[in-house]
Amino acid sequence: MPHGISKAGVIHMTTELALALAPHVRVNAVAPGAVLLPDSWSDADAARLVKTTPLGRLGTSDDVAQAVVYLLEAGYVTGHTLVVDGGRHLR
Repeated sequence: MPHGISKAGVIHMTTELALALAPHVRVNAVAPGAVLLPDSWSDADAARLVKTTPLGRLGTSDDVAQAVVYLLEAGYVTGHTLVVDGGRHLR
């Protein structure tokens, strides 16, 4: 529950700051999914996560970096949280 509450807080903060700081500052966030797994996870744990991810793989640091670059270059985007999770949020 604390993880979900903190994510909701970041999303709300992103939208409120975007409204408060526009038009001079754009505010966006990136919400990455599974990129780095805990060391304690087994191969079976990782395989189960991959199996339940619509894109069928774990994310990479490059996936997250590409999202950040997009938001930096997208001059008409503000107040958005870009979810980079291979579709897991659709489940």
